[in-house]
Amino acid sequence: MKIICLANNYREHAKEINHPIPENPIFFLKPDTALLRNNQPFFLPDFSDEIHYEVELVIKISRLGKGIAEKFASRYFSSIGIGIDFTARDIQRQCVQKGLPWEIAKAFDNSAVISPRFLPIEQFTDLSNIQFRLDINGKTVQEGNSGDMIFSIERAISHISKYMTLRTGDLLFMGTPPGVGPVKIGDRLQAFLENQLLLDFLIK
Repeated sequence: MKIICLANNYREHAKEINHPIPENPIFFLKPDTALLRNNQPFFLPDFSDEIHYEVELVIKISRLGKGIAEKFASRYFSSIGIGIDFTARDIQRQCVQKGLPWEIAKAFDNSAVISPRFLPIEQFTDLSNIQFRLDINGKTVQEGNSGDMIFSIERAISHISKYMTLRTGDLLFMGTPPGVGPVKIGDRLQAFLENQLLLDFLIK
C-alpha cells in the first residue's frame, strides 16, 4: 500500500509557503508507517519545533491500474475520506533552500492521518465541488473545495499512473488549501467532509 501526496495543488497554499505554481502534478510518497488511524492521538516529535497541519481530501484507489487515461480515471476510485498531512515546516524549509528531498519533513511516523470512515463517491453530487474544512479547538482554520484544486482527482490519477502502478488500497492525498499552521500539545483537531465530522483527535 502506497501513500501518494500531491504538493502545491492549491494556488493560494503554494503562495503562502513561497513555492511556485506547478505546471504538472507534483507528488511524493509516505511509507505505511506514516499512517495514523482511528482518531488516535498524534504525539509531537522531538526533531521539529514547527509541525504544521494540512487538511486534505484522501482518495482510496479501488482497482489496479497503470497508464490510466484521464477520461477513465474515475473508474479507479470509489470512496473519499479526509486526512491530515503533518509537515515539519522548519525542516522542509531547510530542505527546499538546499535543494534536498522533502521526505525527512513529510514521511515521519504518524504524519499521514486518515479518517476512520471513507464516503462512497455516490454520496457526492459533484466531485468538482466537494467542501471540506478543519477546525482546531472549535475554530475553523482551513476551508477547501475540490473545485479550487489545480489538478483534479482524475488528472492526478492519470499523471501518477504514468510513473507507477496504482494498486487497490493505495491512498492519494490531494493537497491542502491555504491556512496551514502549527499545532501544539492539547489541540483538538476536527475535520469535516461535506459537513460530516470524519476526524476528531488530539495533539499530545
